[in-house]
Amino acid sequence: MASMVYDEYGRPFIVLKDQQQKNRVKGVEATKSNILAARSISNLLRTSLGPKGMDKLMVSPDGDVTITNDGATIMQQMEIHQQVAKLMVELSSSQDDEIGDGTTGVVVMAGALLEQAEVLLNKGIHPVRIASGFETAAHVAIKHLETISDRVKFTKDNLEPLMSTAKTTLSSKILQSHREEMAQVAVQAVMNVADLDRNDVNFDMIRMEGKTGGSLKDTQLVNGLVLDKEFSHPQMPTEIKDAKLCILTCPLEPPKPKTKHKLQISSVEAYEELYNQEQAYFRDMIQKIKDSGSNMVICQWGFDDEANHLLLQQELPAVRWVGGVEIEHIAIATGGRIVARVEELSEDKLGKVGKVKQISLGTNSSRQQDRILVLEDCANQKAVTVLVRGGNKMIVDEAKRSLHDAMCVVRNLVTDNRVVYGGGSAEVSCSLAVKKFADTVSGVDQYAIRAFGDALEDIPMALAENAGLSPIAEVAAIKSRQVKENNPTIGLGLNHIDDTAELDLNGKRFDHSTDMKDLGVFETLIGKQQQLQLAAQVVKMILKIDDVISQGNYQ
Repeated sequence: MASMVYDEYGRPFIVLKDQQQKNRVKGVEATKSNILAARSISNLLRTSLGPKGMDKLMVSPDGDVTITNDGATIMQQMEIHQQVAKLMVELSSSQDDEIGDGTTGVVVMAGALLEQAEVLLNKGIHPVRIASGFETAAHVAIKHLETISDRVKFTKDNLEPLMSTAKTTLSSKILQSHREEMAQVAVQAVMNVADLDRNDVNFDMIRMEGKTGGSLKDTQLVNGLVLDKEFSHPQMPTEIKDAKLCILTCPLEPPKPKTKHKLQISSVEAYEELYNQEQAYFRDMIQKIKDSGSNMVICQWGFDDEANHLLLQQELPAVRWVGGVEIEHIAIATGGRIVARVEELSEDKLGKVGKVKQISLGTNSSRQQDRILVLEDCANQKAVTVLVRGGNKMIVDEAKRSLHDAMCVVRNLVTDNRVVYGGGSAEVSCSLAVKKFADTVSGVDQYAIRAFGDALEDIPMALAENAGLSPIAEVAAIKSRQVKENNPTIGLGLNHIDDTAELDLNGKRFDHSTDMKDLGVFETLIGKQQQLQLAAQVVKMILKIDDVISQGNYQ
């Protein structure tokens, strides 16, 4: 088992065999422990689902506070050590990367499937048969979504369908009270960079810049670029028309020797000679910039006061310490080339901007962080920036995340204009279709397929729970009306709870099922299909793990 040995000073220590340092769980026990870990993550996000979902407050080790109900952000900021629980984080990230919205729903869906899988495991059904049944059911549900989807027609003059989708996405975010304005910003930003002939959106052309101060209402779309910078010298002009930008990635400083060096100056003449040499270097550098026809300098690095003063004398407004990503955006938007050495500058490498102006925000205009640079009428007309304003950093960050989600949904709609209706209507319709299909399947697989149908009902249940309604009564009412009216768009009208409550014979409120088509609550088909596909895949992966060996857990 173990042996005790002594070192040269007579101190004892125990040598353990490797196998004793491994903690091992096998078979169904391993599967159940993995399901428990993944479900604990899913239950955490469940309360954040839907328009009435709650926010989570997360404090990082540095003390930074984040308040959000965005599933992907919550998952990324949580410190998770259990390996299977990390799969849920990756699941949420996959949905965020591919679709941009539905990151909470996909995790809740996976949790519901795992809950059903645990029931089936207790009945003695093999995990592989469960996974196979889930996969078949997911395929049926995805096909059914296509049959109940609608195509929305929109043009550059009629953007109402895009606005409705953006508003549906924003209804569960912090921006709910400013949905109309924010949806307008999101739709306009995407339409500016969209190519409707090819159904393509170049998302790289949209920049998001956040600035504390003002209110969320002050958020605006700028046709051009916004830089969180200011001109390097306070006496430089604050507005330049027909700017020709030279974009440099070299510092405006004298070259420094690579090796260690020591310079001794023993006389005034030697000092003046050194000074004049440095001046000549700066003058030569700035003359080359001037000769290229440039009237504004954007530099990735800094430059010392001497160079700054010479730039002011030569009437060359300059911006320093512009980050690498910003430099690339400026180059794309202005049509300029990024130049690594001043000697390589020429007129054809300059970027062109109609107007550059420095704007002071707020009343305290002397503070550096309250000034921004706006580059308007760029050579590439498609470059846009969303300038997000808010009372504090947390609100600005959350508003940026919410707008990003809304823009992703609008982009998806431009790419594929098919939609399904929200409020849990699509899930209930799929659930009915999957259970109907289960009746046609013989053998053990029908248990798993029917369980998938039950799991789909967990989404509308969570929506009702988070709104403080009776989940069983609400879901039963939706199913009843969908079957009776043969209408797959009946869902849970949460944003209009007072208007959508059905009355029974005694005039009492009965349920909140309503036609989502009338309310204009819909989401993209590809987003919903991706949710079901990813959730089924990650559940299959978890169910197929039957042996967990973790290193270093000595028992």
